[in-house]
Amino acid sequence: MEFFRIKKDIPFMRHALVFNLISALTFVAAVFFLLHRGLHYSVEFTGGTVMELRYQQPANLERIRHTLEGIGYEPPEATSFGTAHDVMLRLPVVKGITPKDASAQVFEALCKAESGHLAQTCDDAVGAALVSLQKVEFVGPQVGDELAQNGLNALVMVVIGVMIYLAVRFEWKFAVAAIVANLHDVVIILGFFAFFQWEFSLTVLAGVLAVLGYSVNESVVIFDRIRENFRKQRKASVNEVIDNAITSTISRTIITHGCTQMMVLSMLFLGGPTLHYFAMALTIGICFGIYSSVFVAAAVAMWLGVKREDLIKPVANAAASA
Repeated sequence: MEFFRIKKDIPFMRHALVFNLISALTFVAAVFFLLHRGLHYSVEFTGGTVMELRYQQPANLERIRHTLEGIGYEPPEATSFGTAHDVMLRLPVVKGITPKDASAQVFEALCKAESGHLAQTCDDAVGAALVSLQKVEFVGPQVGDELAQNGLNALVMVVIGVMIYLAVRFEWKFAVAAIVANLHDVVIILGFFAFFQWEFSLTVLAGVLAVLGYSVNESVVIFDRIRENFRKQRKASVNEVIDNAITSTISRTIITHGCTQMMVLSMLFLGGPTLHYFAMALTIGICFGIYSSVFVAAAVAMWLGVKREDLIKPVANAAASA
């Protein structure tokens, strides 16, 4: 399916060096911010208190967040789960306050907010009849370290799996090119989160892993077209083969990425705080995934010296075969 067809190939590889210099500068900047500022980890990684509340009426998340900001928790993390009456709070560790005292302080503040007037204790508040505490859990730093290590292991396993898959399906030069492009996307996403100090949670990690798979898919489509062109365009140079492969897949790229981006933007603008950073990671990853597949992966494969003989085995002549 194509919306349009470009008759004349666009000379992407002619400008590959310039675009890869821009990518290298962006990559170095992302690494700098990761080392200088670091990631702003969520409660799952740093430890803290997790509270589950149940409201008699559908919970007003904006009022809950405003209440939490009023007692010093910023940015507050309050999300619905299960039904509109159930709310989960993730509270970071506060120096000088034990997790038990922190949960009691938060519950009392929410009870007062529901009752609409001040009360000495939560038991005396009218809000106690409107909101009930279901569960309180403390996530220790050891659990956070374990989650961080598991996330890193998952990222490494994905990279190794992608390299093996591409090396088997295509050629090792394509595998190296795809991994360079994918790590380029991942590091830039993390660089954005480090620069703006956006919260890095398990959902964001899931988004980063999703971007890896998404970027690999785009690279595989281009690589497959390159292999097909090597069979068809016997007299064309490597640059011309790659330019034709990218140009002929532009319509498919626009359709696929455009539809995906519309869904991601709907989550970004309409999904609320729960999906905000997850959608932000996907948005950045999709944009840079297109860029890296065209200008980074294809260019790196070209510079590694990919040629027709790497993908098409020479056919033995009749005498030799006999």
